[in-house]
Amino acid sequence: MIEALAPWYLTLKALHILAAISWMAGLLYLPRLFVYHAGAAVGSEVSETFKVMERRLLKAIMTPAAIATWLFGLAIPLTGAVRWTEGWFQLKLVLVVVMTGLHHLLARHAKAFAADQNQQGHRYFRVLNEGPTLVMIAIVFLVVLKPF
Repeated sequence: MIEALAPWYLTLKALHILAAISWMAGLLYLPRLFVYHAGAAVGSEVSETFKVMERRLLKAIMTPAAIATWLFGLAIPLTGAVRWTEGWFQLKLVLVVVMTGLHHLLARHAKAFAADQNQQGHRYFRVLNEGPTLVMIAIVFLVVLKPF
């Protein structure tokens, strides 16, 4: 524990929650944009609009929020309020790594759409949209219940 951070626990926790909410909003919305983008004709005005929306969501909201989520989340154990050795916390870290992997997968899809090289249909993105939801549910229950 870094003694100087102990008084900042609640502030760090609040910032972590706000960042995670912002990140999750993007993780839930971007695949939904892909569902509709997959049905748009390449080069159409609608397709070009989706490209702008996807790029801005990813670069202006999702990625900064993901970085902030990680930074504030990793700072919390430094306050002494949470121990790195707690099982629920370790599993939460694994799930946040999974969430980060989903973020990178969505970023790859955004690049494919931007280059007019998407190979996936709307059904794929509908299924992919469920991944972040399931991981989020697991994380919330772990943090609230601390089952182990």
